[in-house]
Amino acid sequence: MSTIEAIQAPRSRYFFEALAPGGRRAFFLLGTVATCLLFAFPVFWLVLTSLRPGYAVYYVHRGSDFTLDNFREVLSQEIVLKALWNSFAIATLATVLSLGVTATSGYMLSRFRGTIPTAWFGAIYVFRCVPYVSWVLPLYFVTRAMGIFDTYWGLLLPHVAVHICFFSWIMKGFFDGIDPSMEYAAMIDGCSRWGAFLRVALPAAVPGLTALAVLCWLYTWNEFLFALILTAQNTPILTVVMAQFVHELGMEWHLMSATAVLALGPALIVTIFGQKYVIRGLKI
Repeated sequence: MSTIEAIQAPRSRYFFEALAPGGRRAFFLLGTVATCLLFAFPVFWLVLTSLRPGYAVYYVHRGSDFTLDNFREVLSQEIVLKALWNSFAIATLATVLSLGVTATSGYMLSRFRGTIPTAWFGAIYVFRCVPYVSWVLPLYFVTRAMGIFDTYWGLLLPHVAVHICFFSWIMKGFFDGIDPSMEYAAMIDGCSRWGAFLRVALPAAVPGLTALAVLCWLYTWNEFLFALILTAQNTPILTVVMAQFVHELGMEWHLMSATAVLALGPALIVTIFGQKYVIRGLKI
């Protein structure tokens, strides 16, 4: 190796360390701003489109015609209001039911060994390997046969099943990070295994449960495929109603954007208030 190569190699290897402190801060700031713009610009454009009249959606960046009539027209439609309530109710119910099963499932996978936990672990693994889209057609026939098509139960059961398969492993990781010695001490003092779980392990896993609650709620709120296939007129869901602004006469971008902004509101509120719990839970 020549002298020039020996000098240049460390420079290329330690580029960021070679920068002055002010240069590193500037580089980090530029990267942060670029990342924020990458994610924030579509939302900004969506809000801007929702405030433009129908004739101005194709030149959103020009003109000064803004209106709230899009939101008035959307909220005047009964199906949109019903879809908002249905989406909120199903997301909340699916989250509550999923947490009840997922907490016990993750605890069993973390603390017990034997035939039943191994079989349950294998079943979850198999279902996780199945492509998500391949569940839809069998679920359609099952809900039809059970008489729960286009009902709350017809949507709740698939969502709960998906949450159990995908979040049981995460919950297992939360319980793995909790020292079981306190549970053993509680059982020595007279608690049953269920008592130790409810009084010791579950309170210690509250940050993880809160993080999963936020993720479950957002997943169900934003879900489209199950809602499209497993519902019709009786149980409209917001994501499906939003897609109905695309029809044979064209796309009503202004109304679709206004509906999307309405759907963005609850999700944004849940994300803002649940952000610290998600970060704290994922650090367990």
